[in-house]
Amino acid sequence: MHVTTNVLVVEREVSAAEALVHDLHRQGYAARCVDTGARALRTYRHADLVLLSLELPDIDGLEVCQSVRTESSIPLIAFTHLDDEVGRILALKAGADDCVAKTWGYRELGARIEAVLRRARPSSTIPGAISLRPLHIDPRTREVRLGDRVIDVTSKEFELLYTLAANHGRVVSRKELMAKIWGSTWEQTSRTIDTHVSSLRAKLGSSSWIITIRGVGYRIGHAGRAPKASAD
Repeated sequence: MHVTTNVLVVEREVSAAEALVHDLHRQGYAARCVDTGARALRTYRHADLVLLSLELPDIDGLEVCQSVRTESSIPLIAFTHLDDEVGRILALKAGADDCVAKTWGYRELGARIEAVLRRARPSSTIPGAISLRPLHIDPRTREVRLGDRVIDVTSKEFELLYTLAANHGRVVSRKELMAKIWGSTWEQTSRTIDTHVSSLRAKLGSSSWIITIRGVGYRIGHAGRAPKASAD
């Protein structure tokens, strides 16, 4: 699988967070951790899924959950160190897609992540592949190819690139991209588009693939030919 799911772990206990990140890496996810609610609110937009502890040192976990859900539709799994049914119910009402007591095994956690991601990605008719030679984007395999080379992209990068390619010939506004890909209309979050565009340009080897229309948004371009793969 060439699309990597980025998981943000929000956990106050450093050793527990590091162990969780390590296991997520073993399961094929990209993962990083933060130890406060404030840091979570600053960084969650760069993730594809959030694992949120409800016991945080600065902001109540339920408040963090509500803030995230108000601004974004990003998949979120809350967890608590306490076997507190009321707390889990409140987390679900605050917008969490799932909430569990932290007695899980890592295999169960992986299954829960997959289940939440399946629900977040509708199983309706999958749109067709797009070929802008030498760039090929296939939504069924979620694979991006440039010539004969597979480009390793994150889930959000894939969605951004596919959205632009599917609207070939027109400019897609920043507001439209934020609403479609990140489920948000909050203007400050549009900075994350710049980060993803910059990353895609680097991976595709040319800034010509994504053209900035200043003050409006972006449109798909064409680099002419596939760049040579760089040596590691």
